[in-house]
Amino acid sequence: MARSELKSPELNNASDALRAWLDHLAHERRLSPRTLEAYGHIGRLYVAFLERHRGEALSLADLGTVAAAEVRAHMAERRQGSKEAGDHPLAARSLSQTLSAIRGFHAFLDRRLDTPAPQLALVRGPKAKPSLPRPVTEDQARGLLAEPDADPDAEPWEAARDRAVLTLLYGCGLRISEGLSLTRAEAPFGETLRIVGKGAKTRIVPVLPAVRQAVDAYLALQPFPLQPADALFRARRGGPLSPRHVQASVQRLRGRLGLPERTTPHALRHSFATHLLGAGADLRSIQELLGHASLSTTQKYTGVDADRLLNAYAAAHPRA
Repeated sequence: MARSELKSPELNNASDALRAWLDHLAHERRLSPRTLEAYGHIGRLYVAFLERHRGEALSLADLGTVAAAEVRAHMAERRQGSKEAGDHPLAARSLSQTLSAIRGFHAFLDRRLDTPAPQLALVRGPKAKPSLPRPVTEDQARGLLAEPDADPDAEPWEAARDRAVLTLLYGCGLRISEGLSLTRAEAPFGETLRIVGKGAKTRIVPVLPAVRQAVDAYLALQPFPLQPADALFRARRGGPLSPRHVQASVQRLRGRLGLPERTTPHALRHSFATHLLGAGADLRSIQELLGHASLSTTQKYTGVDADRLLNAYAAAHPRA
């Protein structure tokens, strides 16, 4: 089948093409709603800029004539921010993500809608300094996991829930979305958990006794009758617990403990990986436990551990 035969007769303009790309990301690539929202925002700003720049609505064919200079001008506008577009200035890392999304959009136009734009290969993104994960120390993690029990404003079952969620994130290296997607049918936990992560990829993670004990303690106290398919972790009024609640809870707890702002729920996942690496675990095993698609993502933790070792060396060596 020729690529042109894949083109739908309903795709007459740039907005239609953008919707087709987002549908492709949602149904074929199975990206998360949050990622789809970000890509949609990038795509809408991009198409709106091109139409403002050219002074007319764009057809599907027009998207194949976009010049490298137009993309550079759009990136310059995103860097500065635009009141007209209702957008704020972007840092180098966000600009790189924006350009990557635009390239992905044009790759889709080329492969699926027979609308190539090879001239855009000339556009280079900004050099973004690679950021290292920001874990907390083992002592800070232990303090954070114990602190919910000392919260005077929480009911005992709520304190047990918060401790169970945080212990799960740190003890199994889960993303917040993964932990909160667990259902009542999956608890009590066994020796392992089956986790569905990014891109609907499944992995098996071992469950530490401390994680099982924390979840069992929560189940013994939580007051709501739950069906097997219901979310395991519940909010005060009985609905599913939200990521925002977990983030707010950690913010409150770190304030009481005097921990740095980098102490977030996701930092517990980073800490899981860094502390395993420091204890001698190999990168491939950590990659599988975290559900990273690429080993290069996991390799960032070697930089964190190297920094920790250098700091320890500087503090302890008599000639440092």
